[in-house]
Amino acid sequence: MKRRVVVTGLGMITPVGNDVATTWRSLIDGKSGAAPITKFDASNFPVRFACEVKGFDPLQYMERKEAKRADLYTQYAVAASVQAMADAGFADGAGYDIDRTGVILGSGIGGLKSFEEQHDIYRERGPSKISPFFIPMFIADIAAGVVSMRFNARGPNYATVSACATSAHAIGDAFRTIQYGDADIIICGGSEATVTPMAIGGFANMTALSERNDSPATASRPFDATRDGFVMGEGAGVVILEELEHARRRGARIYGEVVGYRATGDAYHLTGQLPEHEGLQRAMRGALADAGLDPSEVQYVNAHGTSTPLNDSNEAKAIARVFDEAAGSLSVSSTKSMTGHMLGAAGAVEFIASTLAIRDQVVPPTINYETYDPECGTLDFTPNVAKQREVVAALSNSAGFGGHNVSLAVRRVDD
Repeated sequence: MKRRVVVTGLGMITPVGNDVATTWRSLIDGKSGAAPITKFDASNFPVRFACEVKGFDPLQYMERKEAKRADLYTQYAVAASVQAMADAGFADGAGYDIDRTGVILGSGIGGLKSFEEQHDIYRERGPSKISPFFIPMFIADIAAGVVSMRFNARGPNYATVSACATSAHAIGDAFRTIQYGDADIIICGGSEATVTPMAIGGFANMTALSERNDSPATASRPFDATRDGFVMGEGAGVVILEELEHARRRGARIYGEVVGYRATGDAYHLTGQLPEHEGLQRAMRGALADAGLDPSEVQYVNAHGTSTPLNDSNEAKAIARVFDEAAGSLSVSSTKSMTGHMLGAAGAVEFIASTLAIRDQVVPPTINYETYDPECGTLDFTPNVAKQREVVAALSNSAGFGGHNVSLAVRRVDD
């Protein structure tokens, strides 16, 4: 028998809030996190804005010495993990079996800021000046390791790395790990800190980013006919997954139940998707089948919705194909319209948004939706204003360069 898995803790560091409550309020209010870049001088870049995390202080979560030895992406991951564990009732690091508690926490790129800084040091001062902490600051698995040490979590411990599907894979893997009895609690999600010269320059030069430098707040416009690329975001999203009876025995608050997960591959293109996002179609159908849900039983889809021309039209067609006759009563939105694209953290943040939509019976909007695009069809993209409605079950979609697709299903716990 597969065990049931529930969500008992949430943590977020995002461009629209440095905790869950602030982020969620911003999403419901339709607040954009986009603004001119402050982390470096972007004056000679074709793209000069991003969705940066604002006012973050790692010393709220880490000792100064530890923070100095951690890349920003690890700092974000620790902060969101501390929030999530406190939210789940484990603030004092007690109340759980350390051998049955694991960490699956990924990053699409890892410590890029540290790589850039240390490369500059090497170029300017030679190899002897490279920090001995450079490698553990840079590698994409180190946040998972640091979080495991923070909570003495000695169960399964690793990082997922699948570009923008990274943290969705982490949550799905954690779900399976608990389902099959290899752990009772998993700290899972993802973190990213890529508002750096190399990331902005690289994504801009491949024409993936919006170039609306004169209007950053309106640049991320998923499913709108005038979309011209995504807006770089950063931050972390962390979820505490727990076996249902374990959670009930300790009287935990339960946000919802993870009921379905499917991961697929396109085997098609470095950065593009199959027509009509066929790989994502298979992921959605697989997640629904895994959950035992008919499409008519799902009220909300948090779309990957990047604000790029091809992704949005392909994903809209995929959703319409999968939901068929039920598509007319479905609410769809892209919270990337507000957070920007948080890369390896995106899936977790969007899964949290899907879970909170069920808790509060409200669908966050897709802001900046102004012009109908016939290529995206007639789905309800929840334009510009949040919608109060019944949400019993939701899907959260993620996709990544390399052809990675993930769909996660979460629903209300009624029994």
